[in-house]
Amino acid sequence: MINQDISEKLANIAFLSVGSNLGNRKKNINLIKYKLEKKNIKIIKSSNYYESFSWPNKNHPKFINIALKVRTSLSEYQLIKKCLKIEKELGRKRVNTKKNMPRICDIDIIDYNGKIVNGSNNQKLILPHPKMHNRNFVILPLFEITKSWIHPLKKISISKLLNSLEVEDLRTIKLI
Repeated sequence: MINQDISEKLANIAFLSVGSNLGNRKKNINLIKYKLEKKNIKIIKSSNYYESFSWPNKNHPKFINIALKVRTSLSEYQLIKKCLKIEKELGRKRVNTKKNMPRICDIDIIDYNGKIVNGSNNQKLILPHPKMHNRNFVILPLFEITKSWIHPLKKISISKLLNSLEVEDLRTIKLI
């Protein structure tokens, strides 16, 4: 048997952005958290809930988002498969739907061990998440749970990313 301290060091750390803008949004997010834990994805830290306009169409229902710091023995590709499976279990449909339409749940990997993955090898996974640095609903919750995070590709701190957001972006997101 492996010593617990050693096994924890072998685990991977990832940051997830979790959101919902259909149905009972908080319940959906709590179900995601429950299902992550059931799949041995240990939640280390969770942000508060943040409500923001749907992006890019502000006329869609508002989103509630959180950021999670998780520990897992899964690879980044296994982790995204588990996240997609959870989305499907909760009723998210990806077939015949337009991009950025309202959805019951959305789980994105923002960062995985600081790795840079460019979506090659027939995998669509890109790390760090390619648009995260422009999104208030990712930056603010992420800043809440990890003030020392550095964007692996841009080499910019989370606090600088937060300060680079437009004032209007900061005004339109609410802690709930």
